[in-house]
Amino acid sequence: MENFDVVVIGSGPGGYVSAIRCAQLGMKTAIIERYKTLGGTCLNVGCIPSKALLDSSEHFYNAKHTFKEHGIELNDLKVNLSQMINRKSEVVSQTSGGIDFLMKKNKITVFNGHGTFVDKNTIEITKESGEKNQVNSKNIIVATGSKPASLPGIIIDKNRIITSTEALELKEVPKHMVIIGGGVIGLELGSVYARLGSKISVVEYADSIISMMDKALGKELQKSLKKLGFDFYLSHKVTGAVSNGNEVIVSAENSKSEKIELKGDYCLVSVGRKAYTENLGLEKVGLTTDKAGRIEVNSHLETNVPGVFAIGDVVKGAMLAHKAEEEGVLVAEYLAGQKPHINYLLIPGVVYTWPEVASVGYTEEQLKESGKSYKTGSFPFRASGRARASMDLDGFVKVLADKETDEILGVHMIGPRVADMIAEAVVAMEYRASAEDIARMSHAHPTFTESFKEACLDATEKRALHI
Repeated sequence: MENFDVVVIGSGPGGYVSAIRCAQLGMKTAIIERYKTLGGTCLNVGCIPSKALLDSSEHFYNAKHTFKEHGIELNDLKVNLSQMINRKSEVVSQTSGGIDFLMKKNKITVFNGHGTFVDKNTIEITKESGEKNQVNSKNIIVATGSKPASLPGIIIDKNRIITSTEALELKEVPKHMVIIGGGVIGLELGSVYARLGSKISVVEYADSIISMMDKALGKELQKSLKKLGFDFYLSHKVTGAVSNGNEVIVSAENSKSEKIELKGDYCLVSVGRKAYTENLGLEKVGLTTDKAGRIEVNSHLETNVPGVFAIGDVVKGAMLAHKAEEEGVLVAEYLAGQKPHINYLLIPGVVYTWPEVASVGYTEEQLKESGKSYKTGSFPFRASGRARASMDLDGFVKVLADKETDEILGVHMIGPRVADMIAEAVVAMEYRASAEDIARMSHAHPTFTESFKEACLDATEKRALHI
């Protein structure tokens, strides 16, 4: 039996980053992955492939709808979906291959197979062939991620009633895709197919899409997606989804018990994800989970079993790849005797639709509920010269600042390239900058980031310069 200082179960962003940091800090490290390729959900059937399809579909949409205005004329434009899917698969393969390289570079031992606890220091690895072997470790990090959730009574057949995994491998552009859930995953994949010509209907239980973000963002994104051909049925509870040959029938009702029935050729069930903590042998070592199946941990991400840690989607908090990465680094550095810290408030959230949506810090709804005294500033991209040049006029930047101290409390953006722009807001808030601090910094012209400066100017005595 081989012995290690650290064994990581799961090779997603949390797992492989944690393994790399452990190795950098001098620990003998191994990682266990049940599938043939490294990278977990994010690299294989999540973040990376969905962004590849989003970029490809955006190119097609612009070629069809905006190139002519730019002075570019095309004839016989058509979608080659199989090539689009092939390109996506190549991106996934290259990215996963990069993780293989990083494991070798950092001398991390990789075991392929399903890992389960034998005791708190021993993991049994079952290969696809059924062959078993065991490894021993002083410390074990559970980073097994999550899988798509569903609703009671809905059978996902992976043919017509599908999850995000199957939506990345469709053989045809849907005529009408019904999406259950108005969250990040559904809206991103819905955008892919709407750009390619699909009619998209979104059924959402809450009264707004992306309901966990600032309400203003959901309202603005809904307006933009309607231009793509989205229909929205908010405040509707799904009561059933039935596949009938090449047709899917989704039934729902609102708070007044008024019923609707939507017919499409595909139904994407996108109601969030749930922690993957089954079949890990947690009960053998006395690990406890909450009602959602998440592993309970302390502030150092250590479980109730000393030496066993859990990170990423299997613990509480936002199910985000970058959150998992930060947690993986925290555990590695804690094991090395350092004193790392994560400010969970300042982990940004992003929706990769177009316009993009990005948010960090408190929402306006949270500030109102807490009774915090605050002020707001905003700036529309329609007033941005750079946005006009690129024909990206939808959206705005909204800044929330403390009414007394002017410290930035939250930044909420919807518009072009805000997934990248939000990093400036994170830096500012990490250093507890005021809105005036950002307002007085020089931003290159013309850029999208000037809109953040203008929103901060607007938050400081309403002195924005370009509105």
